[in-house]
Amino acid sequence: MQKNIHLNYIKKIQTLLQSNSPFLIQNYINGELTASSNEEYLDNFNPSNGLIYSHCPNSNQTDVQLAVDAATSACPLWKNLPAENKFIILNRIAELIDIYNDELALAESSDQGKPIWLAKNEIKRAAQNFRFYATAAMQFSSEAHIMEESAINYTIRQPIGIVGCISPWNLPLYLFSWKIAPALAAGNCVIAKPSEITPLTAFLLSEICIEAGLPKGVLNILHGNGPVTGQAIIEHQQIKAISFTGGTSTGKHIAATAAPMFKKLSLELGGKNPNIIFADCDFEKMIKTTVNSSFLNQGEICLCGSRIYVEKRIYDKFKTRFIDEVNQLKVGNPAESETKIGAIVSKQHYEKVLNCIARAEAEGGNILSGGKPKNILGLENGWYIEPTVIEGLQNNCLTQQEEIFGPVVTITPFENEADAIEKANESIYGLAATIWTENLTKAHRVAGQINSGIIWINCWLLRDLRTPFGGMKNSGVGREGGWEAMRFFTEQKNVCIKL
Repeated sequence: MQKNIHLNYIKKIQTLLQSNSPFLIQNYINGELTASSNEEYLDNFNPSNGLIYSHCPNSNQTDVQLAVDAATSACPLWKNLPAENKFIILNRIAELIDIYNDELALAESSDQGKPIWLAKNEIKRAAQNFRFYATAAMQFSSEAHIMEESAINYTIRQPIGIVGCISPWNLPLYLFSWKIAPALAAGNCVIAKPSEITPLTAFLLSEICIEAGLPKGVLNILHGNGPVTGQAIIEHQQIKAISFTGGTSTGKHIAATAAPMFKKLSLELGGKNPNIIFADCDFEKMIKTTVNSSFLNQGEICLCGSRIYVEKRIYDKFKTRFIDEVNQLKVGNPAESETKIGAIVSKQHYEKVLNCIARAEAEGGNILSGGKPKNILGLENGWYIEPTVIEGLQNNCLTQQEEIFGPVVTITPFENEADAIEKANESIYGLAATIWTENLTKAHRVAGQINSGIIWINCWLLRDLRTPFGGMKNSGVGREGGWEAMRFFTEQKNVCIKL
């Protein structure tokens, strides 16, 4: 077992911060850190300063085959390992993530652009994912059904075998672990690909797995982009299930490739989430939470409330107060504790968000706050955008319908409950929604009519890992979280015994 990897972490983070000597990120195959089989590497940028900090491999079919071979050899051992042993290993991974929280948070912030204080919270949640599913490994059980015809059925769930997990760039380690942990807890071996834009914490997780004593080949982490590495994973015959979080267009492509191969699919895709604010809400609590639900993580969260609908009789009051609160948000260096909004994850995404703001103006939108790039002293080459609030748009325009995934929200008045529900549901997406009212009957009534997989009432992003997570319509297929994830990563088998 590898010892003292803390020094390796410090060395990597120091190299990252220097930014003038990019290092190589490696794949994790068969329990070892290894270079890719080709010589093709991708540049990784620090969003806060726009500089290259590392290069990661663009792994190809050869690398995927090596990972599959390793997983194939490891499957019998891991599948048959007692649940308590799985618990010990997965829980040790959780403990090590907690131990290295500061180092991982610094890596996450430098890699993704988010403030360090926020990264620390997300690293903690990544540890919680492993800890939760470590215990799930010991509690997942079969079911029995007694028949009147003197027979007993029992239904067991067995691991699928080798599964593919592909995660996005907005919450890198948290969403990476969100997929890997239940897949491992259910007894599968995993071929995992983090986003090529934010590979660093997945790379560091490789070292944690080595120190935790995870058997070789059980988890294999391959770096690379979607068209090359991702495609090689989703089309491999021996990878029998794909769990993907990312954009809707990519999800469509994955489904078109994997469905004809009869792979199990879990697709957590885009969102354009409504935030419905009734006049009878707790105004102070609502304002504070709505600012957070609009701009946390630079608005780069699929659950952010990007369409804000406010009851007409408090619309002006809301607008004045909301703009005042937004204008106080500090956009700046992710390393500073006062920073609330960090850097946009990549130059490409930065330009996309700015183009979306320009389009909103062309559609008749009135920019009430922000709307421009932000220049940060000493970080002039970083990718920063002011938190942007827009009003005056028709509900069916592109700005109201397409996911922007940045620090941009729209505000729109509504007349009554029916109008709010109609506006909220006028979307191809159905991931999440937030409802603000002190009227309990109204809250339940509206929640029942909103076409979203997740509804928050008088709160936002309050997550219980036991509950199902996922969306309707173009927001995805299937559910993750709790037993839903364990069920997805297993196959049912019913055995009937005639007594």
